[in-house]
Amino acid sequence: MTPFATASRLSFYYAALFTAVGIHMPFWPLWLQDKGMSAAQIGLIMAATYATKILVGPGIGHVVDRHGDRRLPMLVLSAIATLVWLAFPLVDGFWPILAVTVLAVGFWTGIFPLGESLSMMETQRQKLDYGRVRLWGSLTFIGAAIVTGNLLTHQPPAILSWMVAAALALTAFACWLLPSTSVSGRGRARLPLWPLLKHPLFLVFLAVTSLNTASHTVYYAFATIHWQAAGLDGDTIGLLWGEGVLAEVVLFAFSGRVVAKIGPGRLLLLATGAGCLRWLALGASTAIPVLGVAQLLHAATFGCAHLGAMHFITRAIPHALSARAQGMFSAIAMGAAPGLMSPQAGQLYESLGGNSFYVMVALSAAGTALAVILARRWSGETILAQPHAHQPA
Repeated sequence: MTPFATASRLSFYYAALFTAVGIHMPFWPLWLQDKGMSAAQIGLIMAATYATKILVGPGIGHVVDRHGDRRLPMLVLSAIATLVWLAFPLVDGFWPILAVTVLAVGFWTGIFPLGESLSMMETQRQKLDYGRVRLWGSLTFIGAAIVTGNLLTHQPPAILSWMVAAALALTAFACWLLPSTSVSGRGRARLPLWPLLKHPLFLVFLAVTSLNTASHTVYYAFATIHWQAAGLDGDTIGLLWGEGVLAEVVLFAFSGRVVAKIGPGRLLLLATGAGCLRWLALGASTAIPVLGVAQLLHAATFGCAHLGAMHFITRAIPHALSARAQGMFSAIAMGAAPGLMSPQAGQLYESLGGNSFYVMVALSAAGTALAVILARRWSGETILAQPHAHQPA
C-alpha cells in the first residue's frame, strides 16, 4: 500500500471513530440526565466508562503482542460495540444503564490502543506525520459536536444513542479498510512486561499522564451541564467544544515540527502547566469571552499530552512491547485515573458547582511537578533493551 493510501485510510479511521466521540463526549451527560440520573449517578456511570479500560486495554494488548494482528480485532470490537450501543434506548434506571455502559464502552474503548499502535507503526514505517493523520479525527470531532449541539436545540437527548451507534458502524467499515499491520507473534510475547512496569521513567510517565487525564473529569462530565445552567444554548456549547478541538487541530497540523523542537517530555510539561490555567479560568467564569480563551488551551491540555504520550511510547518502548504499553497507558492513565476521579467529580460538582474546577487545578499542579522530573531525566532513548535481532520488532 502506498504512503498516500495508508494515510488516507488511517485518516478515515480517525474521522469515523471521532465522529462517535464528538457525539458522545460533550453530550452524553445530557442523555443520562434526561434518563433521570443525578449528578452523583452520572459521575459513577462516567467512572464505569473509564474503569472498563483497566481490564480491556492490557488484555487486548497482550493478545495482540502475542499474535501480531491489529486490524481484525479492531473490526470485531467496533462491530460488537455498534450492536451493544443499540440497547441503550431499551434500558431505564441506574443499574441497567450502568450494565449496558460497561459492555458498550468496553468494546468501544478496546479499539483505541490498537488503533494508536497500528497508526504509530504505519506512520513510522512509511515516514508519515502522525499528527496530520490524527487531525482528521479532531476535525470530525468538531463537526460532530457542532451538529449535535444544533440538533439538541430541536430534538430530545434520546437521539444521541442512535447517533453514536451509526458512527460506530462507520468506524467498523473504516477498520475493515485499514492496512493489515500484522507482525509474527513468534518471540514477541517472550519480551516480558514486568521490567517496563517497574521502570522509574515509565512509572513517572504514567503518573504525569494519569494526573493530567484525571484533571479533565469535571470538564468532560459537567462542563456542558454547567454551561447550560449558566444560560448558554446548545449551539454555543457545541461551538465551545469545537473551538477547543480546533486549537488541537492546528497543533496537530504542525506536530512534526513541534515534536522535533520540543520533544515528548516537554510536551507533557506544557500540557499539565496549561491545565492549571485552564481550570482556573473555567472555575472563575462562565462568560463567553473567558470560556473562549480557556478553550484554546485544549491544544495544550489534550493535544500536547496526546502527542507527548504517543511519541514517548514510540521512542521509549521496544516494538515488541508496543501494544501492551499502549494497553497499560490506556488502562492506567486513560482508565483507572479518571475512573477513580469521576465519582469524586460528581460529588464535587453537586456540592461546589463550578468551583469544582479549582480542585482540578491541584491535580494539574501535581502533574506539572512530575513532568519536570520526566523532562529532565529522559532524553529520548529507549528505556528497555531491544529484543534480539532475530526477533521481529
